[in-house]
Amino acid sequence: MLSLGRQTVESCARVSRRSLLQAGGLGAIGLGLGDLLRLEAQEKTSSGRAKSIILLWLWGGPSQLDTFDLKPHAPTEYRGPYRPVATNVPGIEICELLPHLAKRADKYAILRSLNCTSNDHGIAGTIGLTGADFGATSLSGQLLPGELLPTHGSIASKVFGFEPTMPRFVTVGGLLHQGHRRITGETGGSLGSLYDPFRLDYDAEQGVKIPQFELFDGVTPSGLDDRASLRTALNQLSRSIDRSQAFGQLDQYYQQAYSLLTSRNAHEVFDLDQELDSLRTQYGRFRFGQCCLLARRLVETGVRFVQVNWSSHVEPVEDTGDGGWDMHDRHFQQYQDRHAWMLDQAASALLDDLDQRGLLDETVVIAVGEFGRTPKINAKAGRDHWEKCYCGLIAGGGLHGGQVIGESDSRAEYPVSRPLTPADLFTTALHQIGIGTTQLTAAGLTPRGQVIEELV
Repeated sequence: MLSLGRQTVESCARVSRRSLLQAGGLGAIGLGLGDLLRLEAQEKTSSGRAKSIILLWLWGGPSQLDTFDLKPHAPTEYRGPYRPVATNVPGIEICELLPHLAKRADKYAILRSLNCTSNDHGIAGTIGLTGADFGATSLSGQLLPGELLPTHGSIASKVFGFEPTMPRFVTVGGLLHQGHRRITGETGGSLGSLYDPFRLDYDAEQGVKIPQFELFDGVTPSGLDDRASLRTALNQLSRSIDRSQAFGQLDQYYQQAYSLLTSRNAHEVFDLDQELDSLRTQYGRFRFGQCCLLARRLVETGVRFVQVNWSSHVEPVEDTGDGGWDMHDRHFQQYQDRHAWMLDQAASALLDDLDQRGLLDETVVIAVGEFGRTPKINAKAGRDHWEKCYCGLIAGGGLHGGQVIGESDSRAEYPVSRPLTPADLFTTALHQIGIGTTQLTAAGLTPRGQVIEELV
């Protein structure tokens, strides 16, 4: 079942001109034919082994001490209640609440020395998703100087060029917020809004939702065959958009909008009812699990970058959020009741599913948040923001799993070896899909990190 905008439908029978422009505008465009052919040639000869990236964005900041960097010998007020358990890789231990991931440690590498420069969700989120804090917005509304950089998926969209039948970059989940304020780091940034992600979401009752397609009385699919009429309508509707960007791209708006709204194949990609019930149950019959399954379907179809947002808000349900990782109080209760087993089940199912379909070696999978949590437990049995040292996982894509890179001190407060940044993590992932310094420079971008050599 698909939910398009506010309506649940079996097929796209009607679409407004406004929705059509929204749909096409989310496509990755802007390269001339010569540029596109050159970049495709570079891609074929690139050292990149993988084709796609799936980012599991753990919005709100998971605790490093309660996931992948436990400190059982630290003082009680630091270590928390959970024991480390052995994984299937000798010498590597993770939290006992992640038993499925423990059995698959050979498939991923743990980064235990990630760090960034801010403990504000909005700023740290922008750093994590773009590699720098330029143009970031804090919780208080402060706008940091510098031009906002494109998020990593937008870079893939730009480099690989326009594809009419399916977007290059898809985000599964709502717009990211801290409090009532949206963050700035999940867009095309300096590349422009044409490289913003195409958005999907999942609801237990409605299934996959495509919020951009708000269906009203208007143009029918058969009417879309009248190319001249469509172009006239788009021209009229585009007056409020920057002419230098929009008018030169109307053909590409048309191509992608037409393909997505009228193609049965495109609709089937978004339809999770196509999957076996047993597999859907393996991923987990909750939102994040089904979104991970959708991510697999998207990369299988050729989408280059899929970002799965754990939640839209950093706050957990108990704090009027939608289940984020920002647990300043009742941390251990909430983590044990919900976050740990959901992450364990969904991420493990994704790794297994990709592997069994022969897709893991060509798909980089990352699980990370914007920062970690304070090593010292606060008075409310919670952990606060901690940007100085945290963890992430990276798997697949021809990378070397079964290892730990970087080390934290005895209380997981600071890196003591191999400090790494979010820019290093995503530079490595992009490198694996063939986007290096040459491709970034050709797109007018500057590399922000270094490839993590232990992984490649």
